[in-house]
Amino acid sequence: MEKIHLFTSANEKGLSLKKLNYIMVIAALIISAVLFFAMRQTNSMYDKAHSATLQLHQYEETSANLRYASDYLTEQIRLFAITGDKGYLDEYFREANVAKRRDKALELLKTQHGDSVAYAELQSAMNGSLYLMNMEYHAARLAVDAYGYNLADYPEEVQRVHLFQHEEALSPQEKGEQAKSMLFNEEYRRQKRYIIGHTENCLKALEKEIWDSQAVVAEDLKRQMLVEHALTLLLIAVLLGIVYLTSRLVIFPLQNCVQLIRKDAEIPVKGAAEIRFLAKTYNQIRESNLRRRKQLTYDATHDKLTTLYNRRGFDALLDELDLSDAALLIVDLDNFKSINDAYGHDAGDRVLIQVADTLIENFEDEGYVCRLGGDEFAVIMENATPSMQNYLTAKIHAINEKLKSPKDDVPAVTISVGVSFCNGHMDVKDLLKSADTSLYDVKEHGKSDVHFSTEEETETA
Repeated sequence: MEKIHLFTSANEKGLSLKKLNYIMVIAALIISAVLFFAMRQTNSMYDKAHSATLQLHQYEETSANLRYASDYLTEQIRLFAITGDKGYLDEYFREANVAKRRDKALELLKTQHGDSVAYAELQSAMNGSLYLMNMEYHAARLAVDAYGYNLADYPEEVQRVHLFQHEEALSPQEKGEQAKSMLFNEEYRRQKRYIIGHTENCLKALEKEIWDSQAVVAEDLKRQMLVEHALTLLLIAVLLGIVYLTSRLVIFPLQNCVQLIRKDAEIPVKGAAEIRFLAKTYNQIRESNLRRRKQLTYDATHDKLTTLYNRRGFDALLDELDLSDAALLIVDLDNFKSINDAYGHDAGDRVLIQVADTLIENFEDEGYVCRLGGDEFAVIMENATPSMQNYLTAKIHAINEKLKSPKDDVPAVTISVGVSFCNGHMDVKDLLKSADTSLYDVKEHGKSDVHFSTEEETETA
């Protein structure tokens, strides 16, 4: 209570809200800036840890690629030696000379860890793979001779292989067996184990290096989080202080204005300069909002392109109008999709606007014209009876004649119309269904026409 009394006394002497606000805002900005910097550091540490994890995954894939490529080469050369199918040898050299997964894997690791144990292990695995390739070239040469192929048709690496004298003396069958033996003997398997061993050593070295790095980052993150928590609590305290002072010095004096605002009433422009300014501003905003609400109501019920009532406006009209003696015209443009396809959507929009203008010209004094969506329109006519069929038929035909000869390079179009008359107690659902049925009949019998349906036809259907 003593603190409140002192604060009140200071306020009565003219405590400067502007100065107090500056102090609180500066304090909040300083703390926020420090907190933001701390968060940036946290994000940086997280990114570092995340990057280390991604690198581990990438390096695992890199190391595995060398092994997979080596295994793939082994598989293809063995299949060639066994089957004699040249396609396997083509795949072998496509991997070795084009895909080069082994070379790419080694180059990637060299870029990031060229002086590490992991790179040395992968380099050893690569050397073992290259050693195997010399054995595989030799086996390929034997297989070429064994199957009686023309050596000139094979890659240069195979052509350069010179067989030993005792190999030259072997029969084709013996050469084939010799080739298979070279690819499946203990020396070949031992070299494969050598490659696998160094690949696994590479992975182990990478894992240790990255996990050590992540452990350091994790410890740094823990300390950083404690700093962030302290700064967050301090910032919350400052914000609570701002809220308290704002309530004591600003909100309470404006209670009278709040009551008027809740009633959506105009605030009298009187009192202190600040209150007068707020009152003027509020009154201007209130007036602007009133105008905007009217505009939003219009926009919500009218189509932007044609300015006609949209589907929402159409539904509202059906709910509000007296339809006891009314006609509903459902209008559909014939072959409108072909106009969009042939002339583009801009031309299609011009067609829609022209149809809308023509409907307004013919029906504005007799009813309400709506665009339901796409190329579908509707006209609601009050005080309309089935006796007006001839009148409406003539009007629709006149509209079609006008739309067939448009101006301003607008593509020609025609409309099909389904009309339903409501005599007495037909509900909106039946009225819509009846008009849609009539429109369907027009579409089924040649389009560019009008068909009428009465309540009796709807009940019969």
